[in-house]
Amino acid sequence: MNNILAIDQGTTSSRGIVFDSDMQIVATDQQEFTQHFPQSGWVEHDVGDLWRTTVETCRGAIEKAGIAASDIVAIGITNQRETVVVWDRATGEPIHRAIVWQDRRTSDMCQRLKDEGFEDEVTQRTGLLLDPYFSGTKVAWLLDQVDGARARAEAGDLLFGTVDSFLIWKLTNGTRHVTDATNAARTLLYNIREGQWDKTICKRLDIPMKMLPEVLDCAADFGTTAPEHLGAALPIYGVAGDQQAATLGQACFEPGMLKSTYGTGCFALLNTGDTLVSSRSRLLGTIAYRLDGKTTYALEGSIFVAGAVVQWLRDGLGIIAKAADTHPLAEKADPQQEIYLVPAFTGLGAPYWDAEARGAIYGLTRNTGPAEFARAALESVGFQTRDLLEAMKTDWREAEDAAVLRVDGGMSASDWAMQFLADILGAPVDRPDVLETTALGAAWLAGMRAGLYPDMDGFAARWKRDAQFTPEMDEVTRERRYAGWKDAIGRTLGR
Repeated sequence: MNNILAIDQGTTSSRGIVFDSDMQIVATDQQEFTQHFPQSGWVEHDVGDLWRTTVETCRGAIEKAGIAASDIVAIGITNQRETVVVWDRATGEPIHRAIVWQDRRTSDMCQRLKDEGFEDEVTQRTGLLLDPYFSGTKVAWLLDQVDGARARAEAGDLLFGTVDSFLIWKLTNGTRHVTDATNAARTLLYNIREGQWDKTICKRLDIPMKMLPEVLDCAADFGTTAPEHLGAALPIYGVAGDQQAATLGQACFEPGMLKSTYGTGCFALLNTGDTLVSSRSRLLGTIAYRLDGKTTYALEGSIFVAGAVVQWLRDGLGIIAKAADTHPLAEKADPQQEIYLVPAFTGLGAPYWDAEARGAIYGLTRNTGPAEFARAALESVGFQTRDLLEAMKTDWREAEDAAVLRVDGGMSASDWAMQFLADILGAPVDRPDVLETTALGAAWLAGMRAGLYPDMDGFAARWKRDAQFTPEMDEVTRERRYAGWKDAIGRTLGR
């Protein structure tokens, strides 16, 4: 018994990943699942797909690793955050498809609460903004729209959870209704100053508190899997939302350390230690992790579209056959054409938070072609990241000392994109030896609690860099290009 199983349940796929005693990946299994778009701006998942693909990929990874399920010491779970599942306590059946974090159906509800002056109170208690992105208004929508749901919830017959909570409930055959502090912190319902569900917000959204799971540390005893699911009774010892898991996997344990993950979206987290920063720049104050009862906070900036812009080039425009084609195509772009793509396909995230904004392209000429589109798409991720870092520096003076950005996620594998990122930031960008930092963070939590993996200091000492990208763009060009981006943003927002 010297392996850890990480469950990485993401927005477009589920993965099971087996790590060995040295925290190296032994085997991975992955399955994509269908995205459902019942209306413009609505995004849903079939809850059965989330459960089925999780179990099948875990079994697949164990089989590929050539080990028995009993060789697994513990399980760590990381998951897409804010996505909402409500299910029947007795049967385990969901009352509706999962409403995904990207979903915008509660925009009007959020706006009404803002108009009533409730946002400042929400931000003070949760660190978050009143935006459809977060779980709370999604839960309220389900209780309002699904026949009989509110009465069932008030009777104690329905349970709410983020994806981690639902998977744990299923894996333990309904014996544990729990979550961790990082996932709770993203629901809009959890007071991150007091470390408990917030009665005031739950009352305002009319959400019965008996629906809510117990909140544990990130490394804790979340329950034991029923043996019929994975082949053995396995303890679940670690849970963290995907971006917090990546922060752990990047060993960003000291205040001022900064990581940015480039997946479907982009999420930058700055460790602020025991200081919960009240953002003046519409960033989010959130929980980075909670270990041994001690909460470490972070400033987070969320970009809704990062890797998704490459998917758009492939699936929407058809100008590339696969994601890897973007980078060689971008290299062919005419350097004289400065095209700006604002990928506000589902609104703009931090620091703008405009749910109604939509994508736009500026600077087109008759000579603009696929290569220029590819370059503008990749550059948009760098520009948006700089927006986040500029906002962080405004909010927290110590952020000026965040001299290096640690990156991970699929797009970080692109040398071209990472070099532009370093250029537009004017700061070094470090890419780690292990790009699977989200899964590694979850595995480390479980392995550390099980006694297989080192403590925080030992883990940080083992972090290795694969490559460092240093700025090559001159200061004048950097500031001119960024000014062009800010102009494009202003035009998109009608300013």
